Amino acid sequence: MTRARELGVPFEGRPGPLNAITDIAGVEVGHVTLISGKGRLEVGKGPVRTGVTAVLPRGKTGAPVFAGWYSLNGNGEMTGTTWVEESGFLEGPIMLTNTHSVGVVRDAVVAWVLEQRRANPAAADIFWSLPVVAETYDGGLNDVNGFHVKPAHVFSALEKATTGPVGEGNVGGGTGMVCHDFKGGIGTASRRLANEEGGYTVGVLVQTNYGDRRNLTIAGVPVGREIPDLTPVSGRAQRQDAAGSSIIVAIATDAPLLPHQLKRLARRAPLGIARVGGMGANGSGDIFMAFSTANPHAAQDNALATLEMLPNDRMTPLFEAAIFATEEAIVNALVAAETMRGVDDTVVYALPHDRLRQVLKKYNRLV
Repeated sequence: MTRARELGVPFEGRPGPLNAITDIAGVEVGHVTLISGKGRLEVGKGPVRTGVTAVLPRGKTGAPVFAGWYSLNGNGEMTGTTWVEESGFLEGPIMLTNTHSVGVVRDAVVAWVLEQRRANPAAADIFWSLPVVAETYDGGLNDVNGFHVKPAHVFSALEKATTGPVGEGNVGGGTGMVCHDFKGGIGTASRRLANEEGGYTVGVLVQTNYGDRRNLTIAGVPVGREIPDLTPVSGRAQRQDAAGSSIIVAIATDAPLLPHQLKRLARRAPLGIARVGGMGANGSGDIFMAFSTANPHAAQDNALATLEMLPNDRMTPLFEAAIFATEEAIVNALVAAETMRGVDDTVVYALPHDRLRQVLKKYNRLV
């Protein structure tokens, strides 16, 4: 898997060791990728180009984390956000999938968490859950109305979630996604603050399915205008837009932030998207969740919790880290993704690495 820095793309800020959301200790990511069939669309049969991605803030322990969410444009879905807003806690994983699989993924997470609790003799008998499940639309390449994501796939993504390097591009919930008319999908990146700024880390994971080609900007260079060809090609009698228009961003940090501060952090994701050319279009679902793994005992219900909070006056470096990591995560998704042929032989091309390097060199931005 190639990443943007390997191609010489310059970015602001210093990444963590993995340059991934898993640079935050305890965060785990798992994917299930579903690819089968080819040719003409037969609803219920395929072609299938979809999947599911799981982000577990504290691994499989399921312990709550402080969280905040924000929507730039709400033509999309992220379930469970009203309770996050009300309580200040994210009480389970963040799941990413396609638009018409939100329901089955949500129900499967409830069942999975229930099984985890049953395995714990100390767990209470009474249980309820409001999972966080977000989506982007993959119907340009996938039989989205065939409902191919099943509960077993959700269980598998959760069970396979691990620390370490994260798969990018045509994987998990990002399998059938399109970004700036190139193949998109899952991307991740991180930033580590200097010691004098606290030494905290911010990690980002994105599911990219948004944007016009003409607006694509990488490292300040108008890449979309320099590479105007290789746009999606549909095999249907009347071409339909394969690009869709949405992006989901999960932001993790080990900085001790409270829910209102995490909402502030989530609000910086659009600035990173804008640096790549995202405009928050009318038809776009631009929805963001930020969480902190600090304050591990904040959710205890049998005693007063003693909390740490970073002063607001020290948050600007975290804002910058979230912006720069979001930008790089999107570009990593574009660089990692591979050309895909889907329903009705629709083809979405990968961003060509050699031409990207040529364009960056032309503008003296290649490192």
